[in-house]
Amino acid sequence: MPELSLVVLVGASGSGKSTLARKHFKSTEVLSSDYCRGLVSDDENDQSATTDAFAALRFIAGRRLARGKLTVVGATNVQTEARKPLVALAREYHVLPVAIVFDLPERLCEQRNRDRPERTFGPHVIRQQTSQMRRSLRNLQKEGFRHVFILKSPEDVEAVEIERQLLWNNRKADHGPFDIIGDIHGCGEELEELLAQLGYAADEGGVWQHPAGRKAVFLGDLVDRGPRIPDVLRIVMAMVESETAYCVPGNHDMKLVRQLRGRDVQLTHGLAESVAQLEGESAEFRKKAGDFLDDLVSHYVFDEGKLVVAHAGMKEEMQGRGSGKVRAFAQYGETTGESDEFGLPIRYNWAAEYRGQAMVVYGHTPVPEPEWLNRTINIDTGCVFGGKLTALRYPERELVSVAARRVYAVPARPLVGAQAAEPGLSAQQVHDDLLDIADVTGKRLIATRFHHTVTIREENGIAALEVLSRFAANPKWLIYLPPTMSPSETTKQPGLLEHPAEAFGYFRHVGVPKVVCEEKHMGSRAVVIVCRDEDVARRRFGVVGEGIGICYTRTGRRFFDDAAVERELLGLVGGALDQTGFWEKLNTNWVCLDCELMPWSAKAQELIRQQYAAVGAAANASLPEAVEALQAGARRDVDVATLLERYQQRRDLVTRFVESYRHYCWPVESVKDLELAPFHVLATEGTVHADKDHVWHMQTLAEVAAADCGILIATPHRVVDLTDPASEAEATKWWEQLTERGGEGMVVKPLSFVAKGRRGLVQPAVKVRGREYLRIIYGPEYTQPENLDRLRQRGLSVKRSLALREFALGIEGLERFVRNEPLRRVHECVFGVLALESEPVDPRL
Repeated sequence: MPELSLVVLVGASGSGKSTLARKHFKSTEVLSSDYCRGLVSDDENDQSATTDAFAALRFIAGRRLARGKLTVVGATNVQTEARKPLVALAREYHVLPVAIVFDLPERLCEQRNRDRPERTFGPHVIRQQTSQMRRSLRNLQKEGFRHVFILKSPEDVEAVEIERQLLWNNRKADHGPFDIIGDIHGCGEELEELLAQLGYAADEGGVWQHPAGRKAVFLGDLVDRGPRIPDVLRIVMAMVESETAYCVPGNHDMKLVRQLRGRDVQLTHGLAESVAQLEGESAEFRKKAGDFLDDLVSHYVFDEGKLVVAHAGMKEEMQGRGSGKVRAFAQYGETTGESDEFGLPIRYNWAAEYRGQAMVVYGHTPVPEPEWLNRTINIDTGCVFGGKLTALRYPERELVSVAARRVYAVPARPLVGAQAAEPGLSAQQVHDDLLDIADVTGKRLIATRFHHTVTIREENGIAALEVLSRFAANPKWLIYLPPTMSPSETTKQPGLLEHPAEAFGYFRHVGVPKVVCEEKHMGSRAVVIVCRDEDVARRRFGVVGEGIGICYTRTGRRFFDDAAVERELLGLVGGALDQTGFWEKLNTNWVCLDCELMPWSAKAQELIRQQYAAVGAAANASLPEAVEALQAGARRDVDVATLLERYQQRRDLVTRFVESYRHYCWPVESVKDLELAPFHVLATEGTVHADKDHVWHMQTLAEVAAADCGILIATPHRVVDLTDPASEAEATKWWEQLTERGGEGMVVKPLSFVAKGRRGLVQPAVKVRGREYLRIIYGPEYTQPENLDRLRQRGLSVKRSLALREFALGIEGLERFVRNEPLRRVHECVFGVLALESEPVDPRL
């Protein structure tokens, strides 16, 4: 039986259906009516629950079939009306219904039921079921069952062996590589030229083969309109026969089959040319060609389900299925029922709604240029109409084309009619103008390369949706949001909460031998995207009229309210990239940088004024007077010495607090007053630079910063060998120097951008902050012993788990963008990072 089918067991009670099902199928594959009665009523013999039981059975069967799981229905199924909804269910999910009929002697069934005390019905029930089953035997195939097996004795049942056969379209074990060729329509010269350009050559027997073992895949419509239809058929038939190619049928091919079989068909749309050219061939060749085309499989699924090929495309729910509807869709696609101004049917754009994981390559409708849309691509470039014959190399995703020698036929619809509605934008970019809220709402499970599956809870997603929909920049720019960063474990060193020794100890413990220590700039995190020019921004990001790039915050908002400031900053960065030959060195025309932008006050002015400065001002207004009052009391011999000392300490600590945040604030009158410190080259064309170590990132960006554009600064860093105490000591001394002069501290990272330890992914970065900077975080008096003792109890597990998940999502989003995946797929990761950072909101609100 087919590997994917709905198996219906038909037979009277006691005929052995359950026994056979237990023997040959997984327990999860079998849905029995008795079991479903028990599910809905707690009593498998409660006949009053039959209707509900079958409703539950059909629902579960439908869910299984939708997931591509073989399903067995164990019930008597002796009546036509009982089988009819099951056949309909198989058709709905495009699987083949199979009937196994137990036509066993009536007395045997009666005996078996007498031996089962839970069966309380009499022999007349068995008699009726057997009669109904035998009356319907001859009509099972008419009802829609593609395979019918009849067992007439216990020996037949015992002798059964079940072999699950691969569907004809299942070529998942064939991983390629492939060269997928669009509609040929009898263009023999172009086909031979394309095959040669792809590296194929004809052997002594005239069979085209590739020396590296690649296989061609022909998308159908081999015939009609062109000048060398028989030659095309010979080439393709020989390659398929020698197993150097696959071929799927096109609608033109099947119309020719009907004509060769003597059917009455109209000689239109190029069929007349096929008929005329084949008349010059032998009857034997015509029969062989007709049989070849008639035997072609509707579509193929290759490479473990990653690649699907069909003439007119294939919806996700039809892939790897077998039914009349699947074959019809594969050949014709789907139409709206309307006609265009040329009298041709308007085709339903199934690719715009495609959400499948498999890449779908198809043809059928001529287009001027192939364009990716939601992991689908149409490579019929109208060779017979004077366009090109195109092939897609898989898995390379490389397009190879040869121009048509001439116009062999005039198309009813001009090829330019298939171009995107927005000039200069691809079909995918036009489609991405509108993102579907359903792609980000509800509980989401996002698969990542570095951290398996990341779960986004619905209540967090609601908060993120509020931010992105109301405040975020154009989502076409938002290809990355930076992750949170965990601090080091707390230290026991006097007066300190954090110290490099704990960060070094963490990485040493997880098996990282070398780390990079980078000075931590106290500014605001900024993601900067710079394109070489606005044309690149349009072509690569689908953004029109917004300049050469963007600078945005870690929550996806534009960093600057003034667009002129952003333009000037991006222009300076772009000039530095030009001047240092960055574009040529990395073979790119755009870059995404992870940066810190200073001063902190440039973005956090209101936060500083309302939160930090307010605390400092209030304390400075009140504490000196309190100290003065206590000093006056002391002069009158009032015992306030302890209280006075405490308030003098508080006054001094507030002074340090004010100095701490003022260190990161300075006036900004122009762009030249800003400082931008890039520390990651996140991505460029074709590459996410997570495969480079942090030293490469530092050196590459230091070269760019060396171009004196006035705002770029290189990030000081040290490489530390964790097996060398002297190396650690030197780095610790450097941290002390940084923090003593008012610096925030440093970030400790594994030398490798992505590091894995004994238990999997290692923290991508750990921050170690100085004593004075932490006053901004924990308050002026955090260094008091009682406060430090309490803060040292902080836990890191939640923060570190969050950092790993957000890091994995960030890299995943960039990789999806670099692979040219749809924006919804990129945005899923970006949205996920923001959702993990968001406070949950009750979904009912």
